Amino acid sequence: MLCEPFLTSRSESGWNIPLLAWRAEAPLLAVGSAPLGGGIGVRRWVLNATVPMSYDRDDPAAHLAELAHGLDLDGPGVGLLTGVDVSEVVRRTDGGVRVWATVGLGTPVWAAAVPEPARPAQRVGTVNIVAYVPVRLGDAALVNAVATATEAKAQAIWELGLPATGTPTDAVTVLCPADGDPAPYGGPRSAWGAPLARAVHAAVRSGGAGTVVPWSDRRAG
Repeated sequence: MLCEPFLTSRSESGWNIPLLAWRAEAPLLAVGSAPLGGGIGVRRWVLNATVPMSYDRDDPAAHLAELAHGLDLDGPGVGLLTGVDVSEVVRRTDGGVRVWATVGLGTPVWAAAVPEPARPAQRVGTVNIVAYVPVRLGDAALVNAVATATEAKAQAIWELGLPATGTPTDAVTVLCPADGDPAPYGGPRSAWGAPLARAVHAAVRSGGAGTVVPWSDRRAG
């Protein structure tokens, strides 16, 4: 089981910056695209860390490992970064599936867009999704679950009226028990992919419905 996250903060550059962390009651199997602990493997915790929009470190995995160490998060885990205030996490459940999302849609893009000249982002633009499925998923089903969560996110963004499928820095992590008979499917019409899709869709739709201000802009205001 993935416990409900706890909210804490760290002191950095004279500011108290929020952190959201989950601990697992037992090691969980995880799949995802996080900068720390991405890929497929057994994980013990998840960390979603707010960073100022001026963030310019080129070693996010090392930075997240430092933050995890400061919270006594031991063993392998998953670490994500966002310009969104993680205290505004949105929680949704459906059929035993639990989803948490921090939603920033200030830089919406089409996945298959015509290349444009690189330019600095002007607003926050990250959607981080953490999902827990209560049964063991096979490796293929885990990969399929990531695709399902991403499709549900894109559907929510479209329904919010944005001509986009996501932002350039979105990340998703799906966790499940490491033991048990593996469920073979994670698609949007499968036994566990369907509630996953609904929960992700509801979380992103709700989180994106308001105007999200970058955390650093709030501090300055």
